[in-house]
Amino acid sequence: MSEQERRSQYENEETEEVVYIPNNNYSIYSNGTLHYCSIYSQRTVQETKGWDVFREFPPKQDSVSMETQKCLEFTVRMLKVVAYLVTFIVVLGSGVIAKGTILFMTSQIRKDKRLEFCNKNLGRDKQFVVSLPDEERVAWMWAILAAFAIPELGTMIRSIRICFFKTSKKPSFVQFSVVFIAESLHTIGMGLLFFKILPELDVVKGAMITNCLCIIPAVLGLLSRNSRDSKRFVKVIVDMAAIVAQVTGFIVWPLLENKAVLWLIPISALCISLGWWENYVTRQSPIGIIKSLGRLKEELNFTRYFTYRFISVWKILLFLFCNLFFMWLDGDEPAMFFQLFNPGFGPHSIVVEEVQIQLGGTVIPDLANITLTGDSVEIAAVHKSAVYVMMIQIFAAYICYIFGKFACKIVIQGFSYAFPINLVIPLVVNFLIAACGIRNGDTCFFHGTIPDYLFFESPPVFTLSDFISRQMAWVWLLWLLSQTWITIHIWTPKAERLASTEKLFVLPMYNGLLIDQSMALNRKRDDHKDVKTEDLAEIEKEKGDEYYETISVHTDNTGSSPKTVKSSDQITRIYACATMWHETKDEMMEFLKSILRLDEDQCARRVAQKYLRVVDPDYYEFETHIFLDDAFEISDHSDDESQVNRFVKLLVDTIDEAASNVHQTNIRIRPPKRYPAPYGGRLTWVLPGKTKMICHLKDKAKIRHRKRWSQVMYMYYLLGHRLMELPISVDRKEVMAENTYLLTLDGDIDFQPHAVRLLIDLMKKNKNLGAACGRIHPVGSGPMVWYQLFEYAIGHWLQKATEHMIGCVLCSPGCFSLFRGKALMDDNVMKKYTLKSDEARHYVQYDQGEDRWLCTLLLQRGYRVEYSAASDAYTHCPEGFSEFYNQRRRWVPSTIANIMDLLVDYKHTIKINDNISSPYIAYQMMLMGGTILGPGTIFLMLVGAFVAAFRIDNWTSFEYNLYPIMLFMFVCFTMKSEYQLLVAQILSTAYAMIMMAVIVGTALQLGEDGIGSPSAIFLISLSSSFFIAACLHPQEFWCIVPGIIYLLSIPSMYLLLILYSIINLNVVSWGTREVQTKKTKKEIEQEKKDAEEAKKKAKQKSLLGFLQGVNSNEEEGSIELSFAGLFKCLLCTHPKGNEEKVQLMHIASTLEKLEKKIENVEKAVDPHGLSRSRKLSLGPRGSTNGDHQLDALNEDPEEENDSDSDTGTLSTEPRERRDDLINPYWIEDPGLKKGEVDFLSPPEVQFWKDLIDKYLYPIDEDKDEKKRSRRVLL
Repeated sequence: MSEQERRSQYENEETEEVVYIPNNNYSIYSNGTLHYCSIYSQRTVQETKGWDVFREFPPKQDSVSMETQKCLEFTVRMLKVVAYLVTFIVVLGSGVIAKGTILFMTSQIRKDKRLEFCNKNLGRDKQFVVSLPDEERVAWMWAILAAFAIPELGTMIRSIRICFFKTSKKPSFVQFSVVFIAESLHTIGMGLLFFKILPELDVVKGAMITNCLCIIPAVLGLLSRNSRDSKRFVKVIVDMAAIVAQVTGFIVWPLLENKAVLWLIPISALCISLGWWENYVTRQSPIGIIKSLGRLKEELNFTRYFTYRFISVWKILLFLFCNLFFMWLDGDEPAMFFQLFNPGFGPHSIVVEEVQIQLGGTVIPDLANITLTGDSVEIAAVHKSAVYVMMIQIFAAYICYIFGKFACKIVIQGFSYAFPINLVIPLVVNFLIAACGIRNGDTCFFHGTIPDYLFFESPPVFTLSDFISRQMAWVWLLWLLSQTWITIHIWTPKAERLASTEKLFVLPMYNGLLIDQSMALNRKRDDHKDVKTEDLAEIEKEKGDEYYETISVHTDNTGSSPKTVKSSDQITRIYACATMWHETKDEMMEFLKSILRLDEDQCARRVAQKYLRVVDPDYYEFETHIFLDDAFEISDHSDDESQVNRFVKLLVDTIDEAASNVHQTNIRIRPPKRYPAPYGGRLTWVLPGKTKMICHLKDKAKIRHRKRWSQVMYMYYLLGHRLMELPISVDRKEVMAENTYLLTLDGDIDFQPHAVRLLIDLMKKNKNLGAACGRIHPVGSGPMVWYQLFEYAIGHWLQKATEHMIGCVLCSPGCFSLFRGKALMDDNVMKKYTLKSDEARHYVQYDQGEDRWLCTLLLQRGYRVEYSAASDAYTHCPEGFSEFYNQRRRWVPSTIANIMDLLVDYKHTIKINDNISSPYIAYQMMLMGGTILGPGTIFLMLVGAFVAAFRIDNWTSFEYNLYPIMLFMFVCFTMKSEYQLLVAQILSTAYAMIMMAVIVGTALQLGEDGIGSPSAIFLISLSSSFFIAACLHPQEFWCIVPGIIYLLSIPSMYLLLILYSIINLNVVSWGTREVQTKKTKKEIEQEKKDAEEAKKKAKQKSLLGFLQGVNSNEEEGSIELSFAGLFKCLLCTHPKGNEEKVQLMHIASTLEKLEKKIENVEKAVDPHGLSRSRKLSLGPRGSTNGDHQLDALNEDPEEENDSDSDTGTLSTEPRERRDDLINPYWIEDPGLKKGEVDFLSPPEVQFWKDLIDKYLYPIDEDKDEKKRSRRVLL
């Protein structure tokens, strides 16, 4: 292939990104393929000379998140395997134990039951039988009742908690009646089964019959089939076969056993199975009554907890009544159930009767035909046996439920939930056959393990083959298979990770007596469909080449709009929205690496789903938006033009290094495409994974700067323009908004894709979740960072976790949080967030703590905010004392203001938000009171500590502590911020040393008072709470070590800092990342004007100015009299002419411009400053006669035309006319590399103009308003 052909082929690859590698003639495209190209190709990113091929690589340093990830990867893989195995074993083992123990209980309550007794202690040459007395039978009945009641009590407690701390709707009469009837029949069926049927069957048949309790779900599942089900005909046939198999269980044992009581099996099975009707009805059923039940089921989701506060108690009482009723039917007095409670669980005797030995053996053939000798022996009963078995059954059932729910939440349901649940009955049957066979052969085999008078109701045969051939047990296999088919949905779960209990199970808790059936039939059927690979093509079609196609008018009501919600609308869309200002290179590097890791993760998922046809439930679309504040400065060549500042250029220069670091190879990303924009400009990169990163360059002369207004920009742009102006129906927009998330980031954040997936899981888990935040780890070095390590740790371990559990988190920090698009678009959220600060308190609440205010707006609209402890992110924190104090100066007042806003309107918030209750509001009020009283409390603590440590009296200690506080307050009220911080730093150091003495003195005092003193108890309790929290977070355990610094800093942080924050409420500057930048032309002019005014006022206020007259510079007179310059008398005054002043200013301006031009000439001729003294000989085009040929000097034509015509110009070349939306000066900046120039679409340009005009126009500083706000805040 010729060089020309290679170049032609290369030019046709429009979508590929080229990276030039200096050491060879190859280029790596962004998709990872390797192609040959010439080193002279015009499209290489940069050309490297042959003599300059040597490279330098900085030492590789992993980010904190990468180091943590590597340490955990192997451990996590091992833990996954362990989780699979342990969960499987625990669910299976606890299920078998729970089922076996309940069958053991039912074997002890049959009246007139006889059991062969072990003769080991009574005589080897004799045979004995035992009958259980009424006391023993009653004890086991109570045990069965308790095993049934405990889960119901758990349901009641959970229902009360949710109704108390959250909200639950009151059910209608129909809703309550349906639930009441269904649960009552279910409880009656349970009473029949456990008090009448199972005691009459041997335990093996009893275990088998529990597979026949699915008849109602089977029928409802059949009737719920609709035409949209794939292979509907086959499924209907299998459904009918399963129903027939279930029905056979109604007649097999009654016919074989020939006992009238067993004909209650059909009634019991129908009633019990009715309890799981909700899971098998759907609104999509073609049958009207099933469809109505499906609607009723959806309504019950909102009233369930209110209903079950009463239903759970009713079920316990009804189960008790069933027991008493069946006792009465058996001829026993129901009062006996209560009268024999104490004797049954207390010491009592068991009567053992001797039996005549049968000729031909020592085994008793049939207990019904034995002959008693009349001799009997009384033995003491092990009266706590019922309690022990009951506790084993209750704990086994609970553990089975908890581990089963855990398996569903972490999506290991197939192997660790469905499989063990279906294995429970087969294992129980085999164990029971083996145990009964062993005891039948040797009555004393379990002697010392199980009391000799207690055992299962044994079957007449003791091998599985005998059961299958002689006892019609082969039918049980049909029952087992039919139950497996009816509960087939538990094998193929589609629920998201960490799904809530309400999403996993229909009823709040479990049935402790039928644990395996309950977990199989109560597990919700996931009816929503997977997103298929075909949906990706749908997304690409809708996105187009850039992103969503937008239009300028709404099309919701047009007839052409598709109104059917598509599967592709439910695909997760993540927009990473980062706000930047003055980040350093290291901070930008961490942020860009995090974005590139997400880009790589999304690319891998897209390729696997698109080409390998892998259905990925975690697939997402991804796009990055960076909003860089104050991105422009005055041009070096002209005061009338703007150029991008050094931070924009630093971002452009850093991205290649970040990409190379992430992908472990030398990568050069295509230079950004440049767009002029009404708000400044835009740079767009296509990252190696084919996702886009768009940097919005904000010009504060055209649009409002600061973080809140950047957030308004991306909310309205992504959710308003990009989504709401799509030509689709409102239904589709709603679904897309629900699955669109804004990942808010700071410009220095460091995180892994796994952290984002955890937040997405929380969002999928709860559709009412408006925001979710992760665990923020401070990064840096020095004592202030160590302090923050401990502070952040206990803040997340204790406060955020508490808020998450008893209510919801109040603040989701903007450095790393995920917001749901639909929640932000709700009323009184996004629109209210655009409010301008008009009142003094607004500056504190709106602008100083914008993240907390946004979360407050979400809470007041009824949305929940959650915290994920496993979603780790790392951010740079203040390393200096002054920067830390200024940061907290913003945080403290804004936190108080937003919490007060929530508390003032707490009645409305409680009413609209299910997650905020009166107790939670009381908790927040208590914290608020602690914050307000904190400085006084710390002051009194210091007074007491001085008394204890230095052995002085209270008033002397009070006086010593009062002086530094009064001094600090005086400094804060009278001096500038830098002096306040200096004094705070000195006092903090002094207080730290005093605290060390206090700690030593307190330790000595504790040694004298002993461990039982109040101070010792308090100190031990406080330390223990921190230590236990650290142990529960082993990965972060070492964060507890800087606790000593936290302790020494208590006076500074809880006294001085609060005073500093409150006294400086009038200061609304950001306080962090303050660096020296170029001022705009407007700012320079304003500064000059202010300086002149200040100079004039100072002169007027001086004595000399007073004597000379205040208007000496403004007026002159025809006659002037003065005395030694001390005073001046003007006669016939008139205004002074200013022509001379104007001329002087014009001359000074011209000289300044000439000086700049001379500097440019010098730089062009001698760029390295090696021969500044050399005389230059310039030709007509500015070339020199030296060795280096210099073409036209790089002078800005604007500078040449800046001076007026009357002063003369250095060039006659006409000045280029510029339009900020077509050819702004900054777009030609070589620091942005040689990327393409493109233009926004007219609708988008119009959108930005309208948005700026309405919400984001720059605010001119009103000095009077600013002074008024400061006075109010002070």
